[in-house]
Amino acid sequence: MSLDRSVMMFAGIMVLVSVGLTLWVSPLFVWFTVFIGVNLIQSSVTGFCPAALVFKKLGVKEGCAFR
Repeated sequence: MSLDRSVMMFAGIMVLVSVGLTLWVSPLFVWFTVFIGVNLIQSSVTGFCPAALVFKKLGVKEGCAFR
């Protein structure tokens, strides 16, 4: 799996986890969902993604978007 797909899968999982936490634990977890959305927007504009750096250090092969 490439770095791009790993980051997209991780973001999707985190969104689902944050929605679940919002529904079943506390409505304040909606801010976690907001944080994830802002980070996705920021990474699409700047090309910098902290999760991509972590996955790269873990040895995931590079893709097209994150190098």
